[in-house]
Amino acid sequence: MSNFLTLKYWFSLRPEAILPIFFKVLVIFVVLLLVAVVVFYWLQKKKGLYRFFYEDLMNFSSTNFLLGLLLVFFSYERVPFFAARFWFVLWGAGMLWWLIRIGLKLKKIPEKKKEWEKNNELSKYLPKQKN
Repeated sequence: MSNFLTLKYWFSLRPEAILPIFFKVLVIFVVLLLVAVVVFYWLQKKKGLYRFFYEDLMNFSSTNFLLGLLLVFFSYERVPFFAARFWFVLWGAGMLWWLIRIGLKLKKIPEKKKEWEKNNELSKYLPKQKN
């Protein structure tokens, strides 16, 4: 564990192979991201107030699935520079940043819901336009 906390472990350009258990966890995580892509794609097709939220989550899942797939490939093939550990740190930080931004958008949904209900209430009194 002491090797885990050193800078040489994280910034070595010729890292050792990932332990098999961690490699399996990484593969399972990437597969879960693929499942999330399919689920959020299906959910974003529905009309509603949360459609844009599901679209953001689908974009998050698909981008991180592709990045994770690349990291799995480079780790499996042990490509010296691209299998370095700092890519995992950057990937995790990027995912955290993206999820925070999505969470901030989620906090604004009640305001949008009130505005949407207000517009629906007002549209009852407006004449319908003919195409």
